[in-house]
Amino acid sequence: MKGEIVMKKINKYLHSFVHKSYIVLFSFVLLSSCSWIEENPDSLITPAQLGDSEQACDQLVTGVYSKWIYDMFCWGYFPRMLEFDADYISGPDWLFGTFGAGNFQGEPDLTDALWKGCYGLIGRANTAERYISEMKNISSAYKNNALGELRFQKAFAYFLLVRAYGPIPIQNEQMVNEQMVNELSNPRQEVTKVYDHIIGLLEPATRMLYKNTDEAYRPGHVSAGSAAGLLAKVYATEAAYAMPAGTELIVRTGAPYTTVNGNKRYAPLQTLTFTKQAVPGYESLDPLQLYRQAADWAEELLGGTYGTYELSDYSVLWTKANATASEFLFSIGTVSGDATYKTSVHTQYEGYMTATGSDFIQSGGWTGCTRHWYDLFDHDDYRITKGVRHRWRNYTQRESNSGFYYPYDDEYTIMATGRNLAGDWVKDPSGIFADGVNYYYSTDAQCLAFTTKYEDVTDNAIDNADANWPFLRLADVILVYAEALNELGKPGDAITQLNKIRARSNASRASMGGTNALSTQTLRRSAIIEERAKELACEADRRWDLLRWGIYLDAMNAIGGTDDSGVNKSRTARNLLFPLPVQELNTNAAITANNPGWQ
Repeated sequence: MKGEIVMKKINKYLHSFVHKSYIVLFSFVLLSSCSWIEENPDSLITPAQLGDSEQACDQLVTGVYSKWIYDMFCWGYFPRMLEFDADYISGPDWLFGTFGAGNFQGEPDLTDALWKGCYGLIGRANTAERYISEMKNISSAYKNNALGELRFQKAFAYFLLVRAYGPIPIQNEQMVNEQMVNELSNPRQEVTKVYDHIIGLLEPATRMLYKNTDEAYRPGHVSAGSAAGLLAKVYATEAAYAMPAGTELIVRTGAPYTTVNGNKRYAPLQTLTFTKQAVPGYESLDPLQLYRQAADWAEELLGGTYGTYELSDYSVLWTKANATASEFLFSIGTVSGDATYKTSVHTQYEGYMTATGSDFIQSGGWTGCTRHWYDLFDHDDYRITKGVRHRWRNYTQRESNSGFYYPYDDEYTIMATGRNLAGDWVKDPSGIFADGVNYYYSTDAQCLAFTTKYEDVTDNAIDNADANWPFLRLADVILVYAEALNELGKPGDAITQLNKIRARSNASRASMGGTNALSTQTLRRSAIIEERAKELACEADRRWDLLRWGIYLDAMNAIGGTDDSGVNKSRTARNLLFPLPVQELNTNAAITANNPGWQ
């Protein structure tokens, strides 16, 4: 009886969303239990009970997609476990906690979110793959596409794990005992073997998955282009890790504040040159060969081999209606207000309002970017003129008729207060916000560069709003392509790709000479990585870029201790990898030691 109720709920949401060309993520095969994943036959439907049909196939695939929501996003673990440890991201210290301050072992959620979440997904995908492979009543194209979706998700999970933990176990895909996610004696594999496994999953998936131009393709699902795009990123990640020690990269950063006439003020950006530190495990790889692979996959994707993919216009990029556009190669969405299959993305970055249509934030809107990140942009770049919140009000400011504004500079201070930074009244008040509210700013976590990426939701007055999380965008792949072309000695082509992203956002164009000259390989490399920091901000990508380029410690410690909000950003060598979970060390006989610096 309980199984019938679960099945009815699954069917209800599949009907509601698959036919609306959108993905809803639900689980029904396995549940979390302690450190492993086990079946509960009293209340759940097993794969064998689903039967042999397209609907059964869909439910198995959807059950794997559901792991991203229920095990990782639902409880608020994601995206913060991927986002908080980076140089340009900030928020209140109570939210960042021990993890944001660099004590990864003091954050139990890390184990649940990343290790258990990803291996749980891999285990479920292996189970689904075996059942779907044996189905007789579905077409070969339908079956191959479903298997391709499973392989893509496994590849993405391994990609997260290997970057976070270094050498990791590879799960036996033919495991018979489906009550265990990991075998009890499964050794860690070298990072190169893990990447080979990821590539071995993705390359066939490019041929198995539907193109987004195929009639059978359903928007919101991963496609052949998703697999090709992820391959480009995987190869470029390996390539950067393998680049020789001493490779230079320029980063604009520095301490957040200075003192002017006794007043605390934002410090100007410093331009610092970092040299790459060698990353263990990648010494045997040829970075240029890997970059050639990255460039080839990106070129095929952009050239139409796997369908039609294009950058969205900035005016619609982050709208709810655009959530399944071709730019979003892999994104996670859920149902507005659902109590179980939910994310905290909208609450974390935007905050939810006291009521629909209200001007007052009830809670949330905590995580933002630093002033040094904001200062990377051109003055008229849409990513700060439209992509950053410039005034807002919390419910506690209603009575005082006040609100916050950002940033603290002459332009926005005049717009908010009518006075410039020197305190002089500007006689022409035409640019003042002029809504009768007393706006002010604060040099703490209350005033950061808060993104507007996740603002457009069905109902902004609920905690569990339906903001999509973009795991992989076309813009990311284009910047990977630019990076690869630069390292392969094709500077003009690299700049062409870089300018695709800059043009979309109304930024000044880069060139080989003139005002925005990128005349050397180091300058181009640095500009491309900086562009990634700007374009992919609040998408949990920055930490991985710092790590693969071997400049993580330099970039974090260049902040000088604490960031804009007082969050500790000092780091040591142990922070280069996350600690393995204690549960894994206690149960996996093949793993006898943790990552360096962690007990």
